[in-house]
Amino acid sequence: MKAIPLLSILLWLQSFVLAQKSEISTEQYRQDFLYFWSTVNEEYSYFDKKQTNWNKVKELYTPALDTITRRDQFIQLLEKAMYEIYDHHAVFNTNTNLSQRLVPSGTDIWAEYINGKPVVTEVRRGFGVAETGVRSGMEVIAINHIPVSMAIEPFLPKTVVPLNNEAKSFALRLALAGNHIQPRILTLQYQGIQQNFYPDQKGLQLEHIRYQSKIESRRIGNIGYIRINDCLYDNALIPIFDSIMQSFANTRSLILDCRETPSGGNTAVAKAILGWFIDNERYYQKHEYYAEEKSTGIKRSWAEIVSPRKGKYYNKPLVVLGNHWTGSIAEGILVGFDAMNRPSTTIIGTDLAHLIGAVYSFEMPNTKIRFTFPAERLYHMNGTPREAYKPAIFINWQKETEKPGTDLMVEKAILYLKKR
Repeated sequence: MKAIPLLSILLWLQSFVLAQKSEISTEQYRQDFLYFWSTVNEEYSYFDKKQTNWNKVKELYTPALDTITRRDQFIQLLEKAMYEIYDHHAVFNTNTNLSQRLVPSGTDIWAEYINGKPVVTEVRRGFGVAETGVRSGMEVIAINHIPVSMAIEPFLPKTVVPLNNEAKSFALRLALAGNHIQPRILTLQYQGIQQNFYPDQKGLQLEHIRYQSKIESRRIGNIGYIRINDCLYDNALIPIFDSIMQSFANTRSLILDCRETPSGGNTAVAKAILGWFIDNERYYQKHEYYAEEKSTGIKRSWAEIVSPRKGKYYNKPLVVLGNHWTGSIAEGILVGFDAMNRPSTTIIGTDLAHLIGAVYSFEMPNTKIRFTFPAERLYHMNGTPREAYKPAIFINWQKETEKPGTDLMVEKAILYLKKR
C-alpha cells in the first residue's frame, strides 16, 4: 500500500475543519431568522395597511428552525414567512428551484379575485401565456391539474384571519407564475368552455428573459415611439435614451412605452427621463419614512424634485403607456408625469404593478442572505398612495377587443396625439 505523505494528510484535515466551520448551525439559522423577523418588524412601512399578525409569525415559524439543516430548507421557511405580508415588493436575493418566480418580473399572467372568482385580468405581450391564446376575462380553474383553491394554499398567509381578497390575489399570482423547473399547465374557463393551456411548451422562457436592446425606437409617421426594455436600473440607459431623444427632436409628438419595465430601477435613471420633458424644477413624488414615526411619533416626509437637463428639452405632446408590468420606479415615472402637470401629456394603461413603497435591502449575519422590502411609503404629490394611481385613460381588458397583430394601447396613443 502506497504511503500518503504527512503534509497531504494535514492539508486534508485543515480543509475538512474549514469546511465544517463554514457550515451553518441550527443556532445560526435561528439568529438569522430572528434578525429577519426583527428587521421587518421595525422597518416594514405598511403593517397598518395589512391584516398580518407579525408577532404570530415569529411564534408560528420559529419552532420549525429546529428541523433546518440545509440552506434550501431555510430559504423555503423564509419565503413562507415573507408570504405573511402578501407583498410582491418583499423578496429575497436568492431562491431554490422550487421557489416561485417573482411577480411581476418573472410572470406572464396577471390575475385577481373578482366577485369571488379567480380571473385573468391581463397577459404579458410576447410571452408564453399570450402566445397560447390566454386572454383577459378567463377564469382560473386549475394549475397543473390542481384545483385553484388548493393550488394557492401554499402561498396564503396563515396569520391573516379571515383571508382578504388582496392576500388571495397575491397567492393566486404566485401560483400562476410557477416555479423555476416545472412547466405550467393552466386550466381556464371562458364562456362556459374549459381548456388547458401550456405556456411553457417552448421552454421555460421566463427563466432567461433576453431583449435585443435596452430600448426600441421607431417613427410612426411624425410620432416618435420609444419602448424601454426592463433596464431602468442601468445607468447605461441614460446616454442611449438621450441619443434617441435627440434624433426625435423634429417629431410632432412622442409615445413613451413603459409596459415592459417590471424590475424597477433607480431614481437617477427616472430623473434623467423625466428631466427631458420640463424646463423648470418640478416636484414629482413624496416619501415617508414610517419607522421613524412609529418609534418617535414624529412624521418624517419629504418631496423629491426633478430638474431640467441642460440642452435636453422636449416640449411637444406626450403619451406614456403602462400596465401590470410597469413596476416600482417605472410606476414612479408615470406618477411623476401625472404630478408635474405637463401640458398635452397623458397616461394610458391598465392598473400598474402596485409594487408598494421604496425598498431597503438588508443582509443576514450568518447565511448572508439578502432580503428587500418596502421601508418608505411613496405618494403622488396630491397625497394619493402611489399604488392607488390609475392612468388617466384607463384600459380594462375585459371590456376591450384587441385584433391579432395589433397593439390597442399604441393605437389609442396615436389617436390621442393626432388630436393635439
